[in-house]
Amino acid sequence: MPVVHVLDHPLVQHKLTLLREKERSTNSFRRLMHEISMLMAYEVTRDMPTQLIDIETPMEPMRSPVIDGKKIVFVSVMRAGGGFLDGMLEIIPGARVGHVGLYRDPRTLVAVEYYFKMPDHMEERDAIVLDPMLATGNSAAAAVERLKEVKPRSIRFVSLLAAPEGLQNFHAQHPDVPVYTAAIDRQLNEHGYILPGLGDAGDRLFGTK
Repeated sequence: MPVVHVLDHPLVQHKLTLLREKERSTNSFRRLMHEISMLMAYEVTRDMPTQLIDIETPMEPMRSPVIDGKKIVFVSVMRAGGGFLDGMLEIIPGARVGHVGLYRDPRTLVAVEYYFKMPDHMEERDAIVLDPMLATGNSAAAAVERLKEVKPRSIRFVSLLAAPEGLQNFHAQHPDVPVYTAAIDRQLNEHGYILPGLGDAGDRLFGTK
């Protein structure tokens, strides 16, 4: 059964509203993306496994839980995934990072791969795929399809916004991969952009058109 987690924490929703505003500067958009990705990292890793280690407090020895950050791989779907990545790494600095380079053919809206690089021993690692916009779902599905070839221990997909059409398309191909998103917007327009959305996340992050 496909699983979608909508992260409706008030702070996440507040910063998402600010991100949506069309007059927001590149610098402000980038800073907000960083902040919202940090907040989302808490929810996405809520049920990550922990292990007990021996430490000493100023008072006495004890056994206390830690996550194994080196077993987590953030998979950034280029290029907009990079804006999501920084905040996640601030929360889990020990995580490894993989990259999937995809671009959307403007005529067919099909995802075309141009780059793929993952850490070694993915079968021992939990992959968290980062792409701010789950629009048509073609790029997301293609990235996860490619990622499955290296057999990570688990896969989660994280987006800032999702469209109903994209969620349906993605889960038709990957019903086993849970999706975490801050909002499910109304629909796509004829060009495959999310409505009401926030425009092109990559262009707004990097000041391009």
